[in-house]
Formats: sequence, structure tokens, C-alpha cells
Amino acid sequence: MCDTGHAHAHDKFGFIVDTPEIRALIDETQRQMDRDVDNGDRVDALKPAFAKLLAAEGWLPEQLAVPDATSRMGDGIGQYALYRAEDGSLCLFSLVVPANASTPVHDHLAWGLVGVYRGEQDETVYRRLDDESDPTRADLEVSKRQTLKRGDLYPLIPPTDDIHYVKTVSESSSISIHLLANDTACVWRHKFDPTSGAVTPFRSGYANAPCPSESASPSAV
Repeated sequence: MCDTGHAHAHDKFGFIVDTPEIRALIDETQRQMDRDVDNGDRVDALKPAFAKLLAAEGWLPEQLAVPDATSRMGDGIGQYALYRAEDGSLCLFSLVVPANASTPVHDHLAWGLVGVYRGEQDETVYRRLDDESDPTRADLEVSKRQTLKRGDLYPLIPPTDDIHYVKTVSESSSISIHLLANDTACVWRHKFDPTSGAVTPFRSGYANAPCPSESASPSAV
């Protein structure tokens, strides 16, 4: 474990980036996860701690704030692990989306919070109209669009608001911070094509840490 604030790609789990700001959020999240409340109440209780991280300066290493040319999400999007629980119950990561780039339409399959740390994003959220009986198809309609600036945050509580995409609309890359109750980049989730209705399984992977079934070498991710 590292307490210098630098990232080490060989650290698979725990505090991949170890700073007081990240520890404070993870400690509060673990405390809230021990409470016997529904996920909506849990997420609401975490908003102040999450907002405090978004407002803080200097805790995100610059090497985890740059695009990733080998991105599995495409468009140079970088997904960098900051904290991962070894049992897969919690993760914190930064998502770097270059200027004019956008993520695929995708889901998360876990409750959590997302907030903008740098830049500006447009988010489009979808709702499913089908009964999900066909795993290869989805009938989607837009349920919400919003522009997000630094410090703006929003909850993810499946099935509501779990399918979306974001596009950077600032002149430089946007960076969002994601706190989610799974190991998001290493679970099989879904890409959606709203026009054709096609659903494709995918695992985005972290740029700086391997998924459990892959080689321990960061180059395998």
C-alpha cells in the first residue's frame, strides 16, 4: 500500500491511490454500507463526502488524468482504478473522456455516485421499455439530458438512470469520479445501440490495474 499519493499499477486492490481525501470517502462509504437502509438512502447519505472529494485539489495523480490510447471503451477514454475492494463490493475510479469524445451507451449494474472533477460533460440517460427477456436486445428511450460542470454529481441506482452515455463538451478532457458498489471495469456489463436495439456484453477494464481473470501484468488490461 502506498501513502504518497502516487499510483502503482502492480497494486491490484485496496488503495491504489492512497490519499487522505480518498480514505475519508472510502471510510464513510464502508460505514454507510454497514447500515440497514435502502440504496437510495445510502447514496443520499454519501453525497456530502463525495462532494468534498470533488471539491478538493491535488489528490488525483496526473498520470491517472490523461486519455488512454489503448482504451477498450474507445475514443481514448481512460478508466483508472483509485480504490478496489478485493471482494468486488466497491470501487472508486477516474474516467477521462477527451474533448469531443463520448462513451458508448452503457450500464453499471451497481448503485453509486458519479461527479465531474474537471471539464464539462453532457449526459444522456435512457430508460428501458422492454421486459429484458431477450439479452441481446433492448428498447430504449431518452429519459433525461443534462449538462454537468465541476462539482456536479448524480446517483446511479439500478434500474433507474443506470443506462447512459456522456460526452465531453469542454475544450479539454473531462474527468469524472465514480464510486460504485461493484468492481465496475472488471464485471461483464452491457453496451447498447439505441438505434438498432442491439445489446453487447463488454468489460471495459482499468488502464492501470488488471481484472482478476487476466494476467497480473498491467499490459494485459
